[in-house]
Amino acid sequence: MKNSIGEHLTVTLFGESHGPYIGVVLDGLAPGIPVDKAFINHQLDLRRPKGKISTSRVEKDEYIFASGVFNDFTTGTPLTILIPNQVQHSKDYEKTAMLPRPGHADYTAEVKYHGFQDYRGGGHFSGRLTAAIVAAGGIVIPELAKKNIKIGTHIQMLGGIKDRDFEDYEKDIQTLSQTDFAVLDEQKAAEMKALAEKVASDGDSVGGVLETVITGLPAGLGEPWFGTLDGLLSYAMFSIPAIKGVQFGAGFDLVNHFGSEYNDAFRMDGSKVVTSSNNNGGINGGISNGMPVLFRCAVKPTPSIYKEQDTIDMKQKTNAKLQIQGRHDPAIIHRARIVVDSMAALVIYDALAGRYGTDFFGGNK
Repeated sequence: MKNSIGEHLTVTLFGESHGPYIGVVLDGLAPGIPVDKAFINHQLDLRRPKGKISTSRVEKDEYIFASGVFNDFTTGTPLTILIPNQVQHSKDYEKTAMLPRPGHADYTAEVKYHGFQDYRGGGHFSGRLTAAIVAAGGIVIPELAKKNIKIGTHIQMLGGIKDRDFEDYEKDIQTLSQTDFAVLDEQKAAEMKALAEKVASDGDSVGGVLETVITGLPAGLGEPWFGTLDGLLSYAMFSIPAIKGVQFGAGFDLVNHFGSEYNDAFRMDGSKVVTSSNNNGGINGGISNGMPVLFRCAVKPTPSIYKEQDTIDMKQKTNAKLQIQGRHDPAIIHRARIVVDSMAALVIYDALAGRYGTDFFGGNK
């Protein structure tokens, strides 16, 4: 049973969607990191559902620091965050407990945990647990910013509608950090919202692509072969529910180019080494090269839809029909982007602590 990630900063998730708490343990944080509750609250608010394009399940996310924080600073010992679940509708899942929802983990959970799993709301597989990831990210993101490392994600595409590309990274990251719907072009944002609302009215769902940039990373992060920076980021991203693809830089578009077009030529910018393009997404040989790390995540349409679907009865071993009830998102992508930011921040913190040591972060009295 693997619920942890990270080597120098270990992140362990626990809890279920309809259990009393969800939470996270961060083991390996440096002592003396300021814990900015206002910032953590802001990050959690960016994940919180809003409007017609989100679920009506709105949790307050009133987290508790059960350990590892004293006088608003990290102590250096394991930091535990508890987030109570307060607005569960568990009865929505009782009648369909043996009818696995297409696209969900209900069937695979039944196989792995032999029927002992908490099936309500997806249990431990639920996107509800991403609130704990965001809370954890709220601790390390400001610490990375002190090192001039910034992270931002926008909805590059939703249902075929495309946002503009990143232009001024620093300015765009700042803009995205203050908006609930992370789209850079206001007109495209309006079109995406309209599409999501229409899909919701049809009882269906829609997916899209998130694009993330990490600026300010020093060259030299990552290891060849089995500890590559792009591999570590991909491993973390694939743990986020609904993400089904990750690509860096030009990604799969590289097949449409020759090496002379795809290679990123090196040049000197004063005393700094840079590349003339960034088709490799800031990573060569699994190691950061000092350019912005750029990657995209494919987010599938939310599997919970209100249309009747084919399934099976796991108890009777027969074919069956399913029409779900409950509260569900017609699009999850706008809430997932802050989860991607947070997960990326945790991976980068781990990589930096591995290269420079734990005391690269935090402070002294």
